[in-house]
Amino acid sequence: MADKKLVEQITSREEDFAQWYTDVVKKAELTDYSSVKGFMVIRPAGYAIWENIMAALDSRFKATGVQNCSMPLLIPQSLLEKESEHVEGFAPEVAWVTSGGSKRLEERLCVRPTSEVLFCDYYSKVVKSYRDLPQLLNQWCSVVRWEKTTRPFLRTREFLWQEGHTVHATAEEAEERTLLMLDIYADVLENELAIPVVKGRKTDKEKFAGAIATYTVEALMHDGQALQCATSHNFGDGFAKAFQVQYLSKNNTVEPVHQTSWGITTRTIGALIMVHGDDSGLVLPPRIAPVQVNIIPIQQNKEGVLDKAFDLMNSLKDAGLRVKVDDSDKTPGFKFADSEVRGIPLRLEIGPKDIEAGQVVLVRRDTREKIVVSFENLVEESKKLLEQIQRDMYNRALTFQKERTTDAKSLDELVASLDKKPGFVRAMWCGCRECEEKLKEYSGITSRCIPAKQEKIADTCVVCGKPATKMVYWGRAY
Repeated sequence: MADKKLVEQITSREEDFAQWYTDVVKKAELTDYSSVKGFMVIRPAGYAIWENIMAALDSRFKATGVQNCSMPLLIPQSLLEKESEHVEGFAPEVAWVTSGGSKRLEERLCVRPTSEVLFCDYYSKVVKSYRDLPQLLNQWCSVVRWEKTTRPFLRTREFLWQEGHTVHATAEEAEERTLLMLDIYADVLENELAIPVVKGRKTDKEKFAGAIATYTVEALMHDGQALQCATSHNFGDGFAKAFQVQYLSKNNTVEPVHQTSWGITTRTIGALIMVHGDDSGLVLPPRIAPVQVNIIPIQQNKEGVLDKAFDLMNSLKDAGLRVKVDDSDKTPGFKFADSEVRGIPLRLEIGPKDIEAGQVVLVRRDTREKIVVSFENLVEESKKLLEQIQRDMYNRALTFQKERTTDAKSLDELVASLDKKPGFVRAMWCGCRECEEKLKEYSGITSRCIPAKQEKIADTCVVCGKPATKMVYWGRAY
């Protein structure tokens, strides 16, 4: 009964998706609440996932010449206000420090909501000549944005992320870097997290404050809502002019640099949960799972069972897999349920009868299929199964995305489609902000992105009926 209860404590996705999400986060021990509303404790199980995401990204960043650094936590108010559009965009979410100890500060300090101005201030001091370019820096840190409503991973007042900030001699180099980083995000999301994404450019209404162009990777959650998973921004020379980040060119002229910024956050863990999870808890793709194989000894008190379990663990570890043995005093049934809740891709069962037969039972988390494998073939079969699970999880998510992507030629058709079967709707747009605002006010629908690959679905805008200029992905989003 205790084994059964562990999974029953998770609400069904179809019954209440929001409560299901909260239950999974709690039962998989990913986060906990802190004493300050909106600030979450990321527990070891959750942080281990983030570490694997960081590792996948960091190696790709460095392969393109990016170096890591660290910028201050606090920003003087005068520095933040140098770029008017930027500060206006973040003003409602800023947390301020007004005292140091018992002494009131002469100037308020902003707890960084993002670090553009810090990097600009730094680059203004170190960039003097074309020989100093490009500068390719990134930092892994936390930022604070005072959100009104919060939910673990998806929207919290403090969150972990990386923010890359680069400066270049030409507009072409900056645009190239902006798109390169977007491709890296898409690569990690699709090939490591098994999350299919739609790449495209944000509309001017949805772009980052101070950017000339914002590009995004959008994913579709199981409830049909979209989630912006990462963004890459081309700032042009606007920040450079505001902060006097300039260089002496080869032609002996003083020129402003061209700047980019790009980031991804711990909300990707929320995406992992909502794309792959089921009514029993997490389902983690093998490449990102902290533990890939969970060995559960059956009748572990019998002679030789635990010894064999650890021998198998060592063989799998030597092959490069991430493995653990659950030798706790819980019942096997509880351990099975716990392994499912935590989303471990493969469960390995080993007992006295298995040892006698020279075999183990492997159970896939994603399909619950059981496979009997001999000791001799265990390493090879485990590696094959993990790769198969990775591919299958991506393909299932891609099939879901395709099934939930429809086309619409009128406003009524667009709204009806999203009301009946939430997902992405592709529809034409005239380019006017007023049409975007009308859709959002009318039914909470927002533009997700303008894909690079355009298709002509109709001649006229889905909202106003005027001649259309772009095909846009629309949807309701987190």
